[in-house]
Amino acid sequence: MERLKQISESRLQQVKTDFTRFLTNEIHWEERMIGISGARGAGKTTLILQYMKSSLPPDADSIYVSLDDIYFAENPLVYFAEDFYKKGGVYLFLDEVHKYPDWSRELKNIYDNLPGLKIVFTSSSALDIYKGAYDLSRRAMMYNLPGLSFREFIELKYRLKLPVYSTQQILFEAKKIVPGILEKIKPLKFFEEYLKSGYYPFFIESEKNYSERLINILNLVLESDLPTIFHIDYYSVMKIKKMLAVLSQVVPYKPNIEKLARQTGTTRDTLLKYLYYLEKAEIVKWLTKDTFGINYLNKPDKLYLNNTNLMYALNNEKPDKGTLRETFILNQLLVKQGVSYPEKGDFLIGGKYLIEVGGLSKNLKQIAGLANAFIAADDIEFPDGRKIPLWLFGFLY
Repeated sequence: MERLKQISESRLQQVKTDFTRFLTNEIHWEERMIGISGARGAGKTTLILQYMKSSLPPDADSIYVSLDDIYFAENPLVYFAEDFYKKGGVYLFLDEVHKYPDWSRELKNIYDNLPGLKIVFTSSSALDIYKGAYDLSRRAMMYNLPGLSFREFIELKYRLKLPVYSTQQILFEAKKIVPGILEKIKPLKFFEEYLKSGYYPFFIESEKNYSERLINILNLVLESDLPTIFHIDYYSVMKIKKMLAVLSQVVPYKPNIEKLARQTGTTRDTLLKYLYYLEKAEIVKWLTKDTFGINYLNKPDKLYLNNTNLMYALNNEKPDKGTLRETFILNQLLVKQGVSYPEKGDFLIGGKYLIEVGGLSKNLKQIAGLANAFIAADDIEFPDGRKIPLWLFGFLY
């Protein structure tokens, strides 16, 4: 216990609080059990350490522990929590619960048996907390932390704090919004930089080896997280890697599942499971004609990599610009609303707003006569009627 307390204090002293993620202000911290999921590298650990350092009372009895610590190889989490609680503990912050074998049962026991204890835990986005062996759906409030928005990237790197705007504001009030942003910054100057290396907050530590570090994180997800969560073997991991290598060259991809299964040497049903695992781990994005949820019984209508940084990391050549544009806007839109694959156009937001994505010269021809239809155009600063600057969709969170 003392060693873990010392580690906790050390981590708190080291964490910086000059930049915080948007999700910090959206979490209802008063809840007794809070779960924060997200991809590796999104900043979950930093978020909870910042909250401990900045928002808890100075005399609060709290502790941060990572469940991949060797201590928990021999000591049950529930006993640790009971000991902490008996000694006056109030706030228990648990990192990487997916690394602990019996996470759902012990979290349930801790919640039920220690009513004065508040628990915040983080997990891989691939871990479906509601499908654990023990029901946590009535106990835990769950949140997901994506990578940085374009707005957050500007704030973190260039120390310029800009407002968040809703989808409706961006679509219908862009002419009012954009001049205020342009007075402070030239977004096109930094947009390509964000697309290449601005999605994961760790870029701030070292930009020179960003892509290499991103590939290392990707390998950790494939070789460690997925086998731990989905109980797959080494052979399956190799198949998933092969499939991802194929997909990275052809996205956006309207899947021919049988062909892709042959290319990766697996069956159709197994391939759909692998795609589902990659989607849950925030490596790929599924786009379907409805927004009722994703499962491996139904194939996606279109596949993308999760974000543009992955496109650069997984390709030896510069990615296709049209694909970068579509990947960017889908990634940003999905944080706040449902997006589906429409009959016309590229994306349908909330079943209501149609988006066609293009470059500077993109005109309204493809959305002519359609209500609530807009062009998200790259390489423009100012909106022009229903033609909205693509970069502005990076201000949704």
